[in-house]
Amino acid sequence: MVGIVVVSHSQRLAEGAVELAKMMAHEAKIAPAGGLEDGSAGTSFEKISAAVEEVYSDDGVAILMDMGSAVMTAEMVIEAMDDKKIIMLDGPVVEGTIVASLEAMMGTPLEELQSKVEESRYTKKLEG
Repeated sequence: MVGIVVVSHSQRLAEGAVELAKMMAHEAKIAPAGGLEDGSAGTSFEKISAAVEEVYSDDGVAILMDMGSAVMTAEMVIEAMDDKKIIMLDGPVVEGTIVASLEAMMGTPLEELQSKVEESRYTKKLEG
């Protein structure tokens, strides 16, 4: 099963996205990597690396990021772990995390997750 890592500048946001996704995809291998080690806002190479290791399997890992340095730090982790199968997914953090987790739990391959997460970008929440 593909592992999912949620990278955010906020520890609580990453943990909340994981909590919500686990409610719907309870068997998904998903880990948060939010904030700095002291709990302040930012992104941590070490936290992202540890989260990737926690959920890694031969099926690979997909990383969802919120913005800015979360993207750059995730890219650095991927470069440092070039022996592992890791991709970044471009999509909304919360909705994308839920979709990616459900798809991973159903056995969707890593290479197909981007198109699934992309669909979540256009999900209407209000009629009209």
